Amino acid sequence: MPRILIVEDEAIIRSALKRLLERHDYSVSEAASAEEAGQLELTGFDLIISDLRLPGEPGTTLIAAAVPVPVLIMTSYASMRSAVEALKLGAVDYVAKPFDHAELLETVERILHKQSMQQSPPPDITDAGGSRQTMIGNCVAMQQVYTRISKTAPADVTVLILGESGTGKELVARAIHQQSKRAKAPLICVNCAAIPETLIESELFGHEKGAFTGASAARTGLVEAADGGTLFLDEIGELPLDAQARLLRVLQEGEIRKIGSVETRHVNVRLIAATHRDLRALSKTGEFRLDLYYRLNVMQIELPPLREREDDVLEIADILLDKACKRHERTGLRLSRAARQDLRDYPWPGNVRELENALERGVILAEGHLIHPDDLGLAPATPRPHTSPVNASVSSSSGDKNAEENEDDLSLEDYFQHFVLEHQDQMSETELAQKLGISRKNLWERRQRLGIPRKKTARRPG
Repeated sequence: MPRILIVEDEAIIRSALKRLLERHDYSVSEAASAEEAGQLELTGFDLIISDLRLPGEPGTTLIAAAVPVPVLIMTSYASMRSAVEALKLGAVDYVAKPFDHAELLETVERILHKQSMQQSPPPDITDAGGSRQTMIGNCVAMQQVYTRISKTAPADVTVLILGESGTGKELVARAIHQQSKRAKAPLICVNCAAIPETLIESELFGHEKGAFTGASAARTGLVEAADGGTLFLDEIGELPLDAQARLLRVLQEGEIRKIGSVETRHVNVRLIAATHRDLRALSKTGEFRLDLYYRLNVMQIELPPLREREDDVLEIADILLDKACKRHERTGLRLSRAARQDLRDYPWPGNVRELENALERGVILAEGHLIHPDDLGLAPATPRPHTSPVNASVSSSSGDKNAEENEDDLSLEDYFQHFVLEHQDQMSETELAQKLGISRKNLWERRQRLGIPRKKTARRPG
């Protein structure tokens, strides 16, 4: 049962909130001030809900004291400034009083769910070459992936892995197989997009001698080769409809029939499929069987794109750089400060594969011991057109004085736009995100939505 601490000086609100949470199976403790809360073992709680304005020290003082326990701030001063300040100080979220009970419970559940997702360590994987490696990344999205892997692997169910190209879907498939009961059996990996359509049924299901022109000998298919183990079908959205029908029979009946044969044989295969395409949308256009989609989508794992993985980018870059240096026998190469900043700020449409290519270029082109931005050869991101000044949150006719006076009444988007336009010449992307209390990924997405291009001159000299 999750333990929650309520820090609120108004006894009526405190007791009402306690009753609400206890009705939903939470264990609740109370404190009337930050000082009183400080006398408790804060790290023993799963969540702290604190009012912002308390007698003595404000509720935000609990944020640092309770690390790593998340602190949800309540405030009746629902201004943008107080909310942003609380987030900048590290609050996990805020709710405005009087709050809606259903909304508060949903927020609590979401925060606790995220916390539980951060408890699974990155899995170790043996790659196709036999070398051992650990999946990289500690952001919330990757923690959720690790948790899904650890829970899904022993269950022996079909898994559908979703994600953009280059996000590491095969690594997830290997991790699931190697943590499953089938770990000692074979893992057969097939890229459906790499096999010609005329050959894919033969590759997957095998054929008898003379089944078609060129079939000079009988052949065992990859599905049969994976008997007892795991079959990983990457880019399954590219599978032809005839092959989809055969695969559906494997999932429904556990049977395969070679091309040119009248006999069927039973196989015991766990299927893991991956795609960057929307299979449900493809089923509406007749390109993918809806019944196969439902069979595949027993358990789903979605991989985040690299642009959403925040500080993971540099950790991945350092490991890939080390490998590239060994391949090209250029030990001692490092990324310059400006190059590291470019790697952090770039949106990575090609994900980890694009990052690996950029570092490969850098190792080849670098002179001396530092890799500079020009060596990486990153294409500039294309920003959306800037919004019209008429729609800006602070028009030229509104003086700076009026903007300052009305800042508390700005909407979230208005405040964001006003803050970024005012400070982006003096701050890096990381500093802007930290000041706004949001992630760099969130900053990048809002820039794109509002049409605020990132100025290269914002970066401070290294």
